[in-house]
Amino acid sequence: MDVRPIRVLIADDQALVRAGFHALLARADDIEVVGEAADGLDAVAQAARLRPDVVLMDVRMPHQDGIAATARIVADPALADTKVVVVTTFELDEYIHRALRAGASGFLLKDLDGDELRRAVRVVAAGEALLAPSVTRRLIGAFTRRGGGALPPELARGSAVLTDREREVVALVGRGLSNEEIAAELVISPATAKTHVSHAMTKLAARDRAQLVVFAYETGLV
Repeated sequence: MDVRPIRVLIADDQALVRAGFHALLARADDIEVVGEAADGLDAVAQAARLRPDVVLMDVRMPHQDGIAATARIVADPALADTKVVVVTTFELDEYIHRALRAGASGFLLKDLDGDELRRAVRVVAAGEALLAPSVTRRLIGAFTRRGGGALPPELARGSAVLTDREREVVALVGRGLSNEEIAAELVISPATAKTHVSHAMTKLAARDRAQLVVFAYETGLV
C-alpha cells in the first residue's frame, strides 16, 4: 500500500533559501514540496489552499512576519493537522518565545544540514515537537522569564495529576527525547511510551510536546 508523502510548504523571503530547502527535501521519497511563499500573508493563504502537513516558516518576512503567520495558521480550525516549524538565522530569545506562544511545533536554525532538515519534517509531521538543541534552554529561559503566560491553567498547577511514570516520561520529553528514545531509556515499547505522552498531554491540557517541554522545565522535572 502506497504511503502519502509528507506535504511541505516553504515560506521564506529569500529565493535562494527556498530553492535550497526545496532541493534538500526533494531528495527524500517520503517528502513532497507542494508550495513556496515569499511573505507571511502568502504563507497563510497558501497553507489554507494547499493544506500542507508541515510549513517551514522564516521569521523576518515582508507584509507579515513568520510569527504572526504561524499564529494565524495554528488558529485556523481547518488547518488543525498542519504543523509549523520556525526556521531562522536569528537565535534570539524573543523569537524563540514568540514562536512557541504562536503555536510552532518546532524551532530550528538555518545552519542545519539536509539530513537534519528532512528529519525535522518527519518528526514534526509525526506529531512530535522539535527544538534545536542550541535553542531549547534559551526557549525555556525566555518563557519562564515572562511567567509562562501561554500555559493553560492545568499546566501551571503542577504535576500532581500525573502518575510517577508519566512524570518520568514528561521529564524525558523535556530533555528532547522522541517516543522511540523514551522507550529505549525506560525499557518499554514505543507504543507504551506514546500512550504515556498522550495521557500526560491530555491531563495537562497541553497543546503539543513543546508545551510539555516547558512544563518539564518550569516544574523542575528537568
